[in-house]
Amino acid sequence: MGRRPCQRYCEVEGGQVSSTATLPSVRGKLKADAPLAPLVWFKSGGNAELLFEPADRDDLVEYLKGLDPDMPVMALGLGSNMIVRDGGVPGVTVRLGKAFSKIERLDETTLKCGGGASGILVSSTARDAGIAGLEFLRGIPGTVGGFVRMNGGAYGREVQDILVSCTVVLHDGTVEEWPAEQLGYTYRHSELPEGAVVVEAVFRGMAGDPLIIGQEMDRIAQAREESQPLRSRTGGSTFKNPPGHKAWALVDAAGCRGLKIGDAQVSEKHCNFLLNLGNASSADIEELGEEVRRRVQAKTNISLEWEIQRIGVA
Repeated sequence: MGRRPCQRYCEVEGGQVSSTATLPSVRGKLKADAPLAPLVWFKSGGNAELLFEPADRDDLVEYLKGLDPDMPVMALGLGSNMIVRDGGVPGVTVRLGKAFSKIERLDETTLKCGGGASGILVSSTARDAGIAGLEFLRGIPGTVGGFVRMNGGAYGREVQDILVSCTVVLHDGTVEEWPAEQLGYTYRHSELPEGAVVVEAVFRGMAGDPLIIGQEMDRIAQAREESQPLRSRTGGSTFKNPPGHKAWALVDAAGCRGLKIGDAQVSEKHCNFLLNLGNASSADIEELGEEVRRRVQAKTNISLEWEIQRIGVA
């Protein structure tokens, strides 16, 4: 993909070094032209111009402070709800690692969670602490940073139901704490600005019995296993549920169950999921999604909106 100027190259993995005269070093990992396909569930797509895995929050802050303001910044979690286009992703892709996965109990019903912690880890920690109300996070295949930004939800609950506040690092390196109401949550959307990275979130539930909490988590896990193609290369729920409708039912009614373009297929098990059967390009997957949208529009006069993020250069 085409290069964009970067004010902040430093020594990168693979031995190549760009001009570093004006560039402070990072303590984490910074890699140029880094493959993203292995990091996303679809296992397709191009490379990141720069992939940065900061050592900690200070490392991230210092790096962003020195970055060209015109350089795009995007946070990457588990890559579960994302199509990385085949031309790759310009700018800096920030991936939060183990340093951002810590969870701390603040009181009887409140957890402070790092932006890199998974939904499974958060819900399991809440269970062990006897905190109910966070069980639905067991059904979200992503990290705190991602589902806070997108108001992720499952099984009748959303992040806005449990979020107290989040800590974000803005594109210019400024660190801010946002109370939940500042995020302006709507369905699968927040008002967080482009380039902001969620590094921490505080969630509050209610006192509960760990045994009952665990049973509810098991129920959610079983329901996902029975209804969703979890063993496949997929991106999770593809389209948002329109008001008063289920996206999967609209896709099914439009005759799209099992529809294929190349190695991309609408799942026969849950037709709001798209699959990479092996060698699908991201262009194939996105084209299939657009064909589904076209057929649903023609059949029902309802326009499906993408829930999956589509990023990068086609």
